[in-house]
Amino acid sequence: MKIKHLFVMTVLATTLGSACKNSGEPKTGGESDSAQQTFDVVNEKFADLQVLRYQVPGFEELSAQQKELAYYLYEAALCGRDMIYDQKYKHNLAVRKTIEAIYASYKGDKNNEDWKKFDTYAKRVWFSNGIHHHYSNIKFVPECSREYFTKLVNGCQESALPYAKTEIMTILGDVIFDPNLDTKIVNQANGIDNVAQSANNFYGDGVTQAMVDKYYDQFKTPSGQEPEWGLNTQVVLENGKIKEKTWKVGGMYTQSIEKIVYWLQKAITVAENPQQKDALEKLVKYYNTGDVHDWDAYNIAWVKDTESRIDVVNGFIEVYLDAIGKKGSFESVVSIKDMEASKRIETISKEAQWFEDNSPIAPEHKKKEVKGITAKVITVMVESGDAAPTTPIGINLPNNRWVREEIGSKSVSLGNIVAAYDLASASSPVLKEFAYNDEVVERIKKYGVLSGELHTDMHEVIGHASGQREAGVEVPSKTLVQYASTLEEARADLVALYYIFDQKLVDMGVMPSLEVGKAEYDGYIMNGLIRQLTRLQLGENLEEAHMRNRQLVAKWAYEKGKADNVIEMVKKDGKTYVKINDYNKLRTLFGELLKEIQRVISKGDFEAGKNLVETYGVQVDQTLLAEVIGRFEKLNVAAYSGFIQPKLVPVMDGDKIIDVKVEYPTDFAGQMLEYGKNYGFLPVKN
Repeated sequence: MKIKHLFVMTVLATTLGSACKNSGEPKTGGESDSAQQTFDVVNEKFADLQVLRYQVPGFEELSAQQKELAYYLYEAALCGRDMIYDQKYKHNLAVRKTIEAIYASYKGDKNNEDWKKFDTYAKRVWFSNGIHHHYSNIKFVPECSREYFTKLVNGCQESALPYAKTEIMTILGDVIFDPNLDTKIVNQANGIDNVAQSANNFYGDGVTQAMVDKYYDQFKTPSGQEPEWGLNTQVVLENGKIKEKTWKVGGMYTQSIEKIVYWLQKAITVAENPQQKDALEKLVKYYNTGDVHDWDAYNIAWVKDTESRIDVVNGFIEVYLDAIGKKGSFESVVSIKDMEASKRIETISKEAQWFEDNSPIAPEHKKKEVKGITAKVITVMVESGDAAPTTPIGINLPNNRWVREEIGSKSVSLGNIVAAYDLASASSPVLKEFAYNDEVVERIKKYGVLSGELHTDMHEVIGHASGQREAGVEVPSKTLVQYASTLEEARADLVALYYIFDQKLVDMGVMPSLEVGKAEYDGYIMNGLIRQLTRLQLGENLEEAHMRNRQLVAKWAYEKGKADNVIEMVKKDGKTYVKINDYNKLRTLFGELLKEIQRVISKGDFEAGKNLVETYGVQVDQTLLAEVIGRFEKLNVAAYSGFIQPKLVPVMDGDKIIDVKVEYPTDFAGQMLEYGKNYGFLPVKN
C-alpha cells in the first residue's frame, strides 16, 4: 500500500539542504549535471503535468559492494518497465513503440504546431505509462489530427514500427483517437460489470466479473494463511473456460522477467548480509515459479531483513489498477536508508502498540499484539513500473493481511522525493488561492512540511498496520471488492488524522505543538472538499481510490459536523473556501468514522462500505467543480508531477565493477527513448 503525494498542496519547504539549490531555470538537452553545484529540481511542463528531478544524497557514502548491489537492483527495476504498459492496456506497447519510432526516425518539420501537439501527446503517454491518464485513468487523445499522425507514421523508418506502415492506423487509429473506445483503465462505477467495463489488460476479452468471482471462490486456505490469489496472472477465456496466464519465467512476460532474474542473481552475489541474500533468493524463486505461496515466503524474508542499508521493492504489488482489487501492477523502488532522518519515523513505530491500544475503534477490532513494524526514511535511487514517473511518498508492505498480522511489515517515507516536491512547490500560488485566510496560510507555511511528513509516517506505519478482521471474515478484496482500496486508504488516513492532533506526539518529541495538527486538518479538509477537484474535468466524478478516500473523509466530517458547525463552507468574493471552526470536535468526528470504517473492514460489511463510498466519496458538485477549475487555470500550475530518474553508471575494470556513479539526466523524452531502446523486451502482444 502506498500514499500518493498531492503536488503543490501543503508541502511548502523552501530548502532541500546544502546539496540541492534550485536555480529556477531548467536545463535543456540531455546533458548530466552530477558535478555541478546547482541542481534544477523543476524541469519541463506540458499538458497538466510537471516533470521534476531528484538527487540521491548519501550515495557516495556507500561501500563499493553496496554500490554494485544498488546497480544490479537498478537494472532489475528498469527491466520490468514494459510490463506496466501492457498491464494497463493491451495496445499500450504498440502505441509507445510507434511514438518511439516517430521520434527516432521522422525527418520532417519538428517546429510546427502539429509537431508540438504530437510531442505533448508522446510525453503524456510516457508520463502515464500508456494512453490513459495516470491519475484519473481516463483515456486522452492527441490534439493533432489523425491525418497528421498518419503523415508522421508514413515519414518514419518502417523497421522501427511495431506493424507495417499500411497497418498502423488500421490497428491503432481508433485506439489512439477515439475517446469512446476503452475509455477507462479502471471503472469502479456502481451497478456495472467492473471487470468487463475496465480497459486494463488483467482480464481477456469476454471475461466478466461474475466469472472471476466464481473462479476465485474455489481457492480457500483452511489455515487462514491465504496468499494473494491471482496477484500475478491474467485471466482469459479459452474454449469457454477460465484460465490464468501466470507472469513468470516461461510464462506471460517471460522476456522481461528473465532479465529481472538475471540482475537479481547478480545482486545475490553481493548481498549485504545473509538475511538480504535469503530474501533475494526467494524473490528469484517466486519469479521462476509464479507461485503466490513463494511470494509470501519472499515477503516474510524481506520483512525480517531489517539491517540492510540498501533495500528494494520489486514485484507485482499494488492492486489499484484492478477494479476488483486482485491483480498486482509491476513496480520497483531501489533505495538507501537515511539513517538520520529515520529517527522520527522509528520513534513512531516503537509506539505502535500504544496507538493501537488507544485507538477509538472497537476493542474486538484491535490487535492484541502489533507485530514486526519496522519504519525508516529512505533515499530513492530509481523507481520503475507503477512507481514512475509518478511516485508515492510513503509505502507500507507487504499487502497480504496475514503476513502483516503474523509477521509484520515495513513502512517507509521517501525522503528525497518529498524533499524535491517541497522545493518545487515553495513558490506555488495554490495555497494562497484556496486557503480560507492568512492565518491558515501562515500555519501551513510554518508547519505544513512537518505535518505532511507525520501524516505519511502514521498513515503507513500505524494506519495500514492497525486493526484486525473478525474470525472467519475473508480478505477485503473478496468482501469489499471494488470498494476495498478506497476504504483501506481512508482507514489509514483517519488513523493519521486522529493522532496528529494528540498531545502524545508532542510528548514523544516528534512535533512541537498541536498547531502542527491544525495545519494538517486545514490542508486535508481543504484538499478533500475543494483543492483536489482541480484534477477533474467538468462532468467527471471521482474514480481514483485515494481521491475517493479523501473526499469521503472530508465530506463525511463536514456533513456529520453540520449541527455543531465544525466545518463551514464559506463564500468570499464569489469564491468557496472551507473554514474549520472546531478542531477538537473534528478530531472526534475522525475517530467516529475510523471506528465505523474499521468495523466495515473487520466484518466485511459490503453494503455499509458501499454506502460510505458512494454517498461521500464519488459524486462531485459540478457547480463547485466549475468554480475550482476556473480558479486553478488562472494560476498556470500543473496539477500533477513526476520525475526523471537518476542514472547509475558502473565504472569498469575489465569485466569487474569497481565503482558506480550517479548521473542526473535533464531530458525527459531522451530518458524515455533510452528506456525504450535498452529495456524494451516485450512484444506488442503478450
